[in-house]
Amino acid sequence: MKRSITWLSGFAVAIAQLATAQSSGWQFPEKVQAGSAFSVTTSGSGSAALYIVGPGDVVKRQFNLGETIAFAADDLHNAGHYTAILVSGSSSQSAQFDVVASRQPASLSFLAKPSRLPVNLTNGISGVVFVLDAFGNLELDPQPVAFEFSDAAGQRPPRVVNTINGVAWLKINSAPKAGPARFQASIGNAQEIRVIQQVPGEPCAIRMTAKPASGQRVALQTKPVRDCNGNPVPDGTIVSFTETYAGGQSTVDVPLKRGVAQTELPAEKGAVISAAAGVVMGNEIRWSRQP
Repeated sequence: MKRSITWLSGFAVAIAQLATAQSSGWQFPEKVQAGSAFSVTTSGSGSAALYIVGPGDVVKRQFNLGETIAFAADDLHNAGHYTAILVSGSSSQSAQFDVVASRQPASLSFLAKPSRLPVNLTNGISGVVFVLDAFGNLELDPQPVAFEFSDAAGQRPPRVVNTINGVAWLKINSAPKAGPARFQASIGNAQEIRVIQQVPGEPCAIRMTAKPASGQRVALQTKPVRDCNGNPVPDGTIVSFTETYAGGQSTVDVPLKRGVAQTELPAEKGAVISAAAGVVMGNEIRWSRQP
């Protein structure tokens, strides 16, 4: 691709250097919509050649001066700046023109991130849309893009954002309730959907109970662990149980299973037992029973 672009640039420069005069011998449009048919009128007599060089395109036409040169709808469809050079005998003339997007949005390029994030995060979700015509050109004219977001809590009111230079974007909060969310962007009949996974936040509080177990041990179990929005914390989250007593300390890490963590520790009289998950501390229990 790089060699092709370099060759096209060199070709345009070489042809342009042939230009010795500007004349009114033709009429070339200043702008052409991508995918539109157009024509160029010429005057004079004799054979001539027309070269058009632009982004990824090189077109050559042989014709007789005085004819109208017709271009079909699909001859030029890559948006960008073009150079046209008419060569007749030892003279030439050139013109500059632009191919612009068709102004008929046909598709969207939709980026939504992150794909996974904690619940209830302010401006945690970003959506960016690029509006394209049928040929993949960026629609630079303002276009209204509708964003819709729905999750387990229901559908939020749609938000319409006008593009700036072909791009529309917004930020929204993640929902208080965990679960998958449907994030959609649309314009006309074109739409794209992304799925955002909203997961519980950090544990908000840990409540633990203790009771005697066999073999002079104490059985410990947490109540179901949830985040501050009431969402169950995922299984596998580590809960650390710590027992501190005269002359020693015991610690065990236990993953949540079905929302709770449970283990057994030695039943040391006067021991202080605590539970924690990350930076969140739970309640403490002082074990006063004799082993």
